[in-house]
Amino acid sequence: MPNKDFFTKAKESTLKRYADIIDMPHPEPRSHERMSAYMRAAQFAPFAALTGLDDQMDETAEDVLKKIIDSETGEEWLEDP
Repeated sequence: MPNKDFFTKAKESTLKRYADIIDMPHPEPRSHERMSAYMRAAQFAPFAALTGLDDQMDETAEDVLKKIIDSETGEEWLEDP
């Protein structure tokens, strides 16, 4: 594993390399307004690629809960809905 001096030298080298741009302001777009935080979040929000999956999982869970098999006897216990 590299020693502390290695990381210190690497950090100093990086700071020297980017010293001319590190404190510059972030560029503002000239041709359009900045996107609102809400719209930006919506752009990267996950989408429902598996529509209906939650409903199917809930239905399967209900079926499993209705029919429980006793692990010792192998006897099925059915619950009335």
